[in-house]
Amino acid sequence: MLRAMRLTGGIFLDAELTAPWCISAKVGPEDCSPFTPEPRHIIAYHYVTAGRCVLKVGGQQPVQIESGEIVVLPRNDDHVLGSALNLRPVSAEQLIQPGPEGGLAKIIYGGNGERTQIFCGFLGNDLPHNAFIAMLPSVLKLDVAEGGSWIESTFRFATKELAGRHATSPAMLAKLAEVLFMEAVRRYLSSQPPAGNTWTAGMRDPVVGRALGLLHGQIARRWTTEALAREIAVSRSAFAERFTRVIGEPPMRYLARQRFEQASAQLRDSADPIVRIAFDIGYESEAAFNRAFRREYGVPPAAWRREHMVRKA
Repeated sequence: MLRAMRLTGGIFLDAELTAPWCISAKVGPEDCSPFTPEPRHIIAYHYVTAGRCVLKVGGQQPVQIESGEIVVLPRNDDHVLGSALNLRPVSAEQLIQPGPEGGLAKIIYGGNGERTQIFCGFLGNDLPHNAFIAMLPSVLKLDVAEGGSWIESTFRFATKELAGRHATSPAMLAKLAEVLFMEAVRRYLSSQPPAGNTWTAGMRDPVVGRALGLLHGQIARRWTTEALAREIAVSRSAFAERFTRVIGEPPMRYLARQRFEQASAQLRDSADPIVRIAFDIGYESEAAFNRAFRREYGVPPAAWRREHMVRKA
């Protein structure tokens, strides 16, 4: 499912921080543009190579991050980083110094106490809404040393190369960050109780897990239960029964619900034309999408968008 997202990414910032310090941050489109066309969805991450810091998202519990750990924000939430969180945060935008051509942007900030170094980057894709990302917590933390010595040594080598402004390093580090993100997600899912979440149960089942990957990776494809069973090489009846038992609803009903969830998120959070949203989730015409959306929500998509944009405002 993660491979189907076709993640791209880059490292854009080297932060040299000394205690006491506190920064408010969020990866913006301008951070991504040197590496890739602006993605519609951004996953932010920070890799602490020296020192330690604390990260907090909204009203959630703070997360302690030590040297050698990477912290991932799957939905790119606004967050605060600091040597302590009882300080008034300064916006990262006010501190960023543009890097030399081909080099990293830089932040040098703090009170000359204990030193912390953080490399900041992003992963992005063009999916406007992803139910899999939506079910993850706001923060995932991964100790790169726990993933094996090759991960730690490769990541440290890449960051050293990057600091030396070698042209190939950003792409290498971004690819490694993709691997680490997948590992962070895998560890999170493996830590969940088997009955605690239908997603967890589904992805642990080899047949249903493959089906979920196909459905979410190709949500606009004209799927049928038979076509999905054929891709997985099981009989239609056996597949339908197994999927319904594990997920709690038949595969095509599940797919329809995921499509409408993606469509409603796009309607609420973007200015995309309705016809584009219809094509994004697999409808061949705006009229067909309008009829289906009205059956599901009781109003056409344009009216639903107006109502929910007013509420959001």
